[in-house]
Amino acid sequence: MKRRKTYSLIAATAAAALVLSACTADSDDAEETTGGTDTETTDGDAAGPDGVVSFTTGADEYNGYNGFLSSTYSTHNSVINERMATGFGFFNANGEWQNGTDLGSYEMISDDPLTVEYTINEEAVYQGGTPITCEDYYMDWVSQNPQWILDGQAEAGNTNEDGSGAPLFDHVSDSGTYALPVENGPECETGEKSFTVTYNAPNPDWELVISFALPSHVMAEKVGLSKEELFEAFKNEDFEVAQQVADAWNNWYSPNPGEIQPIEEVPSFGPFTYMEGGWQPGEYITLVPNPDWWGEAPGVEELVFRFIAREGQLQALENQDVNVIEPQGTQDALDSLEAMDGIEILTGPTMIWEHLDFNWAEGSVFSDANGGFELREAFAYCAPREDIVERLVRPLDEETEVMNLREYFPTDADYDEVLDAAYDGRYDTVDIERATELVEASGVENPTVRIGYSAPNQRRSDTVALIQSSCAEAGITVEDIGSADFFAPGGALDTGNYDAALFAWSGSGQIVSGRNIYHTDGQQNYHAWSNETVDAEWDKINGSLDENVWLESKKIIETELWNDLFNLPIYAHPGIVAHTEGLKNVERNVTQTGVVWNAEEWTW
Repeated sequence: MKRRKTYSLIAATAAAALVLSACTADSDDAEETTGGTDTETTDGDAAGPDGVVSFTTGADEYNGYNGFLSSTYSTHNSVINERMATGFGFFNANGEWQNGTDLGSYEMISDDPLTVEYTINEEAVYQGGTPITCEDYYMDWVSQNPQWILDGQAEAGNTNEDGSGAPLFDHVSDSGTYALPVENGPECETGEKSFTVTYNAPNPDWELVISFALPSHVMAEKVGLSKEELFEAFKNEDFEVAQQVADAWNNWYSPNPGEIQPIEEVPSFGPFTYMEGGWQPGEYITLVPNPDWWGEAPGVEELVFRFIAREGQLQALENQDVNVIEPQGTQDALDSLEAMDGIEILTGPTMIWEHLDFNWAEGSVFSDANGGFELREAFAYCAPREDIVERLVRPLDEETEVMNLREYFPTDADYDEVLDAAYDGRYDTVDIERATELVEASGVENPTVRIGYSAPNQRRSDTVALIQSSCAEAGITVEDIGSADFFAPGGALDTGNYDAALFAWSGSGQIVSGRNIYHTDGQQNYHAWSNETVDAEWDKINGSLDENVWLESKKIIETELWNDLFNLPIYAHPGIVAHTEGLKNVERNVTQTGVVWNAEEWTW
C-alpha cells in the first residue's frame, strides 16, 4: 500500500546558501583515502538489511571537497559535501530557518552596528581530532578576498578591467557579500570557541552570511605553518602567505574523478565522511559515518550517491538500484510511480517557480526599439497561464494557482497584500481581442516570438505548445527553440537569439536575492532590463533591517515589474519524492536542499 504525504509551503526567512547572492536557475524544470569503516561499497543491491541507502542527485560527476570554488559550486556537489559539514543553522522540511545545530548557534548582540556573536560547541572537532575554532572562520573570511587581498593583487599587477584588484582566491562568492562588509573579519583570539562579526552596514540576510568553517590547519600545513601561525599571518595582512595559501586553496578539489585526497587534507566535520575506495567515477560515491562526529550517529552504515540521469531514475528506483529519488514533478512521473510496488510517494509544492522572461535587448521583437511594450502586452494577454496550470500542474498538486509575484509565493503571509498593491489581474484571463489590437498598435507585421528553454523537457514543450495555439489567434507566431544548449556559453540565451526564455528560479528565501536579477547591475539580469525606481528600492532594502521597509519597497518593485512587463510568472513547481517502503524519516524539503537535507536521519 503506497502512502502519499502532502506538505504545505511555509515561506523561508533566509537562504539555502548565500555564497551566490541570488537565486539559482533550475535547468530541468533548469586519492588515497581513509574512512570511518573498512566495509566494501555496494554495487547493485541498494536495499536495507545491510544498512545501506542509495540516492541520486543526477548524472553529474562529483568534483570535490572544496565546493566553494567557482568551478565546483553546484547543487549536485553541495548535497554531498553538506553531509560532511555542519553550519550554525538549517532549513527544516517546511523551509523555516532554524538557528542552532550540533556545531553551535549565534545571536545578534547589536543592530547598530550590526554585530553577531557565534558560539562553537566545545566538542566540535574535525575528523582526526583537531578542534574547530575561530581561526577556521577567519580562514573562510580571507578566502572571500577582503580589501587587503584586493589591494595586494592590485599592487602585484593582477587587476580587473577597471584597474581594481582581481580576486586572489577563486571563491564563488563576490567580495561584497561578506569580506568587504565585515572589514575586520571575525573578531577572536587563537583557539577560541567563539567569535564576533561586525558589519559596516545593515544586512537583511545576516543570518545566512556565515556558512561553513574552513579547516585552516590543513591549509597551514600545506604552506609549512601551524594553525596559529597562519592565523597571525592573516591578521597581519601578510600577502605573500595569502598567495601561497590561495594556490593551495584554489586546487583543493578532486580534478581526477575517483581520486580523493588523503583524509587529513579533506577532513569531515559532519555526520558522514568519505569511504575508502568508495568513489567509482561515473557511477557512485559512498559516504560512511564520521568516526569523530560528536553528534548523534547516522542511521545507516553507508550513504551512496549514484550518478543517474533524470530519465533513468524512475527505473532505478523500481529496480532498487536506488532507494530515494526526487524526479521532476510531472504527471507521467507520478503515474509511473503509482504503478510501482513497494514505493512510498511524497508530494507537495517547492520554492522553484516557472516564468517567461522577455528579451529586452536589440534584436528581439520585444525590445523597445521594435514592438516593445505593445507586443509584450499582447503576448501577456494571449499566453494562457491559467490553462497551463490547469492542464500541466494541478494534476500533481490541486492547490497550485497562477503566480502573479516574483518575490513572494502564493502561500507567503504577505502575498495577498503585495499582490493587491502591485497588480490588478488584467492578464489572468486570455483576451484575444485585446491582444490582436495591441499587435496592430505595435506596428510589427506578423510578429514571431522565439521561446527557448533547456530541452528535452516535456512540460516546457507542452507549455510552449499551449502558448502557440492561443497566441496564433492574435496573429503572433510562436516558435519553439528549446535546445540542450540554450543556456550554455554560445547558446541562444548567451547570444541573444531568442525573444522569451522559459525557465525556473529556485527561490532562496533571501531578502535581497532578487536584486541580482532585477537591478541594472545584477549579475543575473540576463535580459538587459533597467529601471531606476527598482534600483533605488533594492538599495533601500539592502540597507535596512526593518521588515516594513522590505515589504513596502517590494510592493513598489513588483508594481514596476508589472508596469514594464519584465516577465510573466506562471506557477510554483510541484515536487515529488519517492522512496523504498521501509526506509524511515525521509521528508521532502521545499528549499534547494531537497530531500537529502536530513539524510543522516534515514534508517531502515
